[in-house]
Amino acid sequence: MSFLWTSEDLVAGMGGRPLGPMPEGISGISIDSRSLEPGDAFFAIKGEAMDGHDFATAAIKAGAGVLVVAEGKLPSLGRLTAPMIVVQDVLAALEKLGLAARARSNAKIIAVTGSAGKTTTKEALRHVLSAVGKVHASAQSFNNHWGVPLTLARMPVDCDYAVFEIGMNHPDEIRPLAKMVRPHVAIVTLIAAAHLGFFRNLDEIARAKAEIFEGLEPDGAVLL
Repeated sequence: MSFLWTSEDLVAGMGGRPLGPMPEGISGISIDSRSLEPGDAFFAIKGEAMDGHDFATAAIKAGAGVLVVAEGKLPSLGRLTAPMIVVQDVLAALEKLGLAARARSNAKIIAVTGSAGKTTTKEALRHVLSAVGKVHASAQSFNNHWGVPLTLARMPVDCDYAVFEIGMNHPDEIRPLAKMVRPHVAIVTLIAAAHLGFFRNLDEIARAKAEIFEGLEPDGAVLL
């Protein structure tokens, strides 16, 4: 069986601590117990409204191969017997795994940002590139501080191309995400008044979108 990550590489990529008998590997990564597939690793991310640790039991029932949980939440998970990888912060661990996925990949990476048209452009690229190789791309519009590392961590080691959306609501949001993705091609679809609640004018929006270029690989290309 081909795994997305072996357990050994999964633990090493996050710098986590394994608890219990680990599976040989995992077939996918999920942050939502409702869409989890059997054999996935479930990352119990704590969000603004909900805490993934509250859904650990549901993830096990759905067939999670391993749970990635925070050290501070272990007392509340004490009765669970599923394999776990314990980390200090689950979102930070997902970011580390995303960086590990990027480091092991030989794929050509494309990153798309803009005030509109990101998802349409991403899907068009997915369709065109699938004719010439194996393509990995963001699910839905996963383009924020958890969606980008999640998409990276889900990237198969053998894909030929990967297409990422990178979004923003405020300055300095795109820069760290672009530096995670390290695209060979960076695309800005358009600049429009989509974020004026956070910016004074279009020039400020354009400067924030231009942060994507700071992650560009040497000799990379820009499309405007």
